[in-house]
Amino acid sequence: MDSTGQTPLRESHVLVVDDDPQLRLLVSRLLRANGYRVTGAANGDEMHAAMASNAFDLVVLDVMLPGASGFDLCRALRHGSAVSVIMLTARGSEADRVEGLDLGADDYLAKPFSPRELVARINAVMRRARADGTPNALTPARAFRFSGWTLDVARRELTDPQGSIVDLSTGEFDMLRAFVEAAGKVLGRDLLLDLAKIRVATGYDRVIDVQISRLRKKIERDDSSEPMIHTIRGTGYMFMPTVERIS
Repeated sequence: MDSTGQTPLRESHVLVVDDDPQLRLLVSRLLRANGYRVTGAANGDEMHAAMASNAFDLVVLDVMLPGASGFDLCRALRHGSAVSVIMLTARGSEADRVEGLDLGADDYLAKPFSPRELVARINAVMRRARADGTPNALTPARAFRFSGWTLDVARRELTDPQGSIVDLSTGEFDMLRAFVEAAGKVLGRDLLLDLAKIRVATGYDRVIDVQISRLRKKIERDDSSEPMIHTIRGTGYMFMPTVERIS
């Protein structure tokens, strides 16, 4: 067991990107002590070089880096990789957390952080990533159709009723997928955090409200139509359209 009392995924390879050599060394030692393979990088160039020659399961990515910022690097990762990302920053504002998560980060941890919490969060992200790669025994859907829209899970694409592809961030896609998979059911904020693979500290559930607001602007284009995402006051949200699963 690791320092959190949980069994780590011992074959997992983590890339730690931070320009502070002391912190990078401390995090690397911590993760190795908890059963992970670790490679370090001081900036975006070193990160890209490392990823060109290694297969990583997770990137621990600092926001404040020389040259390209952690936000820029997270955006680049999401264009060409499904690797899990946990962002670290000395800036713990809600706006920064929303930006990082909206770019596709799986989690966000403010400095200074507890070593035990970092390991626990990495373990949690890795378990979710492994679960996502496990075949679903209940006939997994390849795509979903609703109100003329098509959400292609395999391609991670949303197509509008006119056949045009709508650009979604990773966070927006995961949120919409969570809704269509549970259409007609009330989803609370805590459940949405888990279903959409977003995990932030207590007190930051406004991240969900921001994500939903952005998603509504993209899929609820006709002001005369009924809202697709209905707010259940004091409870959560419900996805209203009838959804067809395509296996």
